[in-house]
Amino acid sequence: MNGSRNLIVNRGTPPFDNPELRHAMSLTLDRQAFIDIIGQGHGAIGGPMEPPPEGLWGMPAEMLKALPGYGPDIAQRRAKARHIMETLGYGADKRLAVTVAARNVPPWRDPALILIDQLREIYIDGELEPVDTTQWYPRLMRKDYKVGLNVTESEVDDPDAQFYENYKCGALRNYTGYCNESVDELIQRQSREMNADKRRQLVWQIERKLIEEDARPDILYVRGITCRRPYVEDLISMVNSIYNGSRFEDVWLDQ
Repeated sequence: MNGSRNLIVNRGTPPFDNPELRHAMSLTLDRQAFIDIIGQGHGAIGGPMEPPPEGLWGMPAEMLKALPGYGPDIAQRRAKARHIMETLGYGADKRLAVTVAARNVPPWRDPALILIDQLREIYIDGELEPVDTTQWYPRLMRKDYKVGLNVTESEVDDPDAQFYENYKCGALRNYTGYCNESVDELIQRQSREMNADKRRQLVWQIERKLIEEDARPDILYVRGITCRRPYVEDLISMVNSIYNGSRFEDVWLDQ
């Protein structure tokens, strides 16, 4: 499914306005553990764009592993994260307490609990704050949170749908307040590029910047399952969207 569970951090609220602190939080993420627990081993690790082979634009796995927070040595990354936290004045005897907000439904709440457990590895003690669905998105729009676990879905696997809506300066769903004008220029360039291969290179360049700057650390992409009766014919199951062909204009029943 083209929907990423991701860590959101309010960049305008101390102490999370410190980029080093946000980077430490990214480094502690064990993405495979999320997949093993939530998806029973089924899922994918990616960046802002849905990863291949389902995603057409996502960065290749070997390229992704070379970026901060994606290396396979979790212990090494967490040691580096603890060192960062210690330089900021935190440690075993001075831990950072924070509420971790999540929409009060399982796809948000369950990974938030795993996130809280992993943050403890770097001296951050999180407490889950379940938020009613009617209040969740208004709170995100107001940036009325410090740390949270969100689900970013995209109905269309296209860079414009992802970047303009979620990462451009001032975008409506740019919930973390991330803003980099040079990235905005790259977003404009990739949108104008007619050659698919050249556009893909620009998309990967944008992904790299968003990951390096901890814009909104993506944790996992889940896999959905479509069940149907054997007499249901011509139902198209999407592999790079969050929806199937819901109009059912081509579906017919063989009975």
